Amino acid sequence: MTENKPRAGIREWLGLVVIVLVTLLIAVDISVLGFALTPISESLKPSATQLLWIMDTYSFVLAGALITMGWVGDRFGRRKLLIIGALVFGVASAIAATAESAEMLIGARALLGLGAATLTPTSLALIRNMFQDSKQRKSAIAAWSATLATGAALGPVVGGLLLNHFWWGSVFMINIPVMVLVLILAPILLPERRDSSRGKLDVLGAVLSMAGIMPFIYGLKELAVDGWARDSAIWAAAGAVLLVAFVQRQRTSPHPLIDVSLFRYGGFTGAILTNLMVMFSFMGVSILTNQFLQMVLGMTPFRAALWSMAVMPAIGIAVGLVSALSRKIKPVHLVAGGMLTMAVGFGVLSRLTVESNVALLLTGVGLMAAGMTASKTLTAEIVVTSAPKEHAGSATATSETFTEFGSAFGFAVIGSIGSAIYRHDMNAVSPAGLGGEALGAVRNTIGGAHTIASQQPAAIAAELLSASRAAFTHGLQVAALSGAAAMVVVAAIVAMLLRKVPIETGERVDPYDIDAPATVPASGHVQSTV
Repeated sequence: MTENKPRAGIREWLGLVVIVLVTLLIAVDISVLGFALTPISESLKPSATQLLWIMDTYSFVLAGALITMGWVGDRFGRRKLLIIGALVFGVASAIAATAESAEMLIGARALLGLGAATLTPTSLALIRNMFQDSKQRKSAIAAWSATLATGAALGPVVGGLLLNHFWWGSVFMINIPVMVLVLILAPILLPERRDSSRGKLDVLGAVLSMAGIMPFIYGLKELAVDGWARDSAIWAAAGAVLLVAFVQRQRTSPHPLIDVSLFRYGGFTGAILTNLMVMFSFMGVSILTNQFLQMVLGMTPFRAALWSMAVMPAIGIAVGLVSALSRKIKPVHLVAGGMLTMAVGFGVLSRLTVESNVALLLTGVGLMAAGMTASKTLTAEIVVTSAPKEHAGSATATSETFTEFGSAFGFAVIGSIGSAIYRHDMNAVSPAGLGGEALGAVRNTIGGAHTIASQQPAAIAAELLSASRAAFTHGLQVAALSGAAAMVVVAAIVAMLLRKVPIETGERVDPYDIDAPATVPASGHVQSTV
C-alpha cells in the first residue's frame, strides 16, 4: 500500500517561485552575452583569446564545480548554499557590470560560474525536499525544467533589448535585484536540510573533478569550433584521463563526492544517459539552425533570436502534457516518446532546403525542444528520487555534469559532421580569381564565405553565397539525420534501462541492485530544520 505523503502548502509553492527565479537567471546568463560582445570589445579592447574566455569561462567553471558543490550542499545545508551562491552571483554580477579590463571581466565570469554551480544542484534538491507528494513534485519539477529550457532562449533576446537602451554592463546588472530578492525570501520560504554523516570533503576528489571536467569540455569545444587541432585534442585527452582517475577515487574514497553505485540502478543510469544524449543531439544541431537563420535566410542576430522564441509554446505544451500523463503512464514510455519526438523533429530539419520557409525550421526545432523538455522533466525526478533524500544534491550535480558533457559532445561531434559536409561540398567551388587564404576561408566556414563574398564583384559574390548556402544546408541535413538516428538508438537503450521505474517514482527500486525491487533505506543522520 502506498504511503500517503504530506502535501505542499502555500509556503512551498512560494518557495518554488524563488527557485524558479534562480534557475531562470542561471539559464539566461549562459546566452545573454551574445549581443554584448561588440560593445564589450569596443570598451575593454580584449584580444581574440580573451574574448573567447569572456564567453566560455562561465560554462567551464559551472561544469567543473557542480559535483563538489552538490556534495557541499548535501553536507552543510542546501538552503545555506543557495543563499551563499545567490550572494556570490550578485556580487560577481556587479563586478562584471563595472569591469574596467578584460581580465577583470573574465574573473567575474568565473565567479558567476562558481555561483551558478552552487545554485543548480541545490535548487532541484530543495524541490525534492519540499514536495513529498509525487504529483505535486512532478508539477514542481516540470516548472523547473521549463524554466531551464526557456531561459537559454530568452538570453539573447533579453541581451538585445537591454543593449538597445543601456550600456553593455546592463546584461549583468539585471541579476542583482533578483538575487537581492532571493536573499530576502530564501530564509523565509525554503527549508534547510543537511546530512551530517557525509564526513569530510574529499579534497583530492574535488580537485580531480574540476581538473578533469574543465579541460575535457574545453578541448571538445575547441575541436568543434576550429576542427582537428593537436592542442585541443591534448586538452580533451588530459581531461579524460583525470576523469578516469576521479571515478577510481570515488570508488575507493571513504567519503566520496558521488555514490558511483547509483549507476547500478537502471533508472538512474537511464536518466543520466537520456540527459547526456538529448543535449548531445539538441545542442549539436541548434548551433547549425541558428546559423541557418542568419547565414542562409539572411536574418540579423536579434531577429533570429526573436524567431527562436516561437518554439516556446511547444515547450509549454510539452510540460503540460508530461505533467498530466506522468500520473498515469510509466516514465519509460514518456521518456522514449520524448526522444522519438525529437527524432521526428530532426527528420523535419533534414528536409530543409535553401528556399525553405522559416516555418519548416521552427516546426523541427519546436518538436526537438518539446521532446527534450518532456524527457528532461521526467529524468529530473528519476534522478532526485533514485538517491536517498540526503544525497539528492550530489545526484543532481552528477546529472547536470553529464548534461554539460552532452552539450560539449554535441558541439564537437554533430557540429563537426555539418562542417565536414560543408567543406567537402565547397572543395568543388573555385571562383575565378580567388585563391590562397581567401579560398581557404570560403571553403572552411559559411561565415568565412560571407566575409569574402562581401569583398568580391557582384557575380563572384552571388556564386559564393549560393554555393556556401547550399553546402551549409546539406551539412545541416546530414547532421539532423545523425541526430535522428542517435535518438532512435538511445530511445531503445533507455527503454530497457527505465523499464522497472514505476509511475510513482517515490516508490523506487533499490539503486544498489539493478534487478531486485526494494526500498532505499533512509539515513538516520539527516538534520532538517525549517
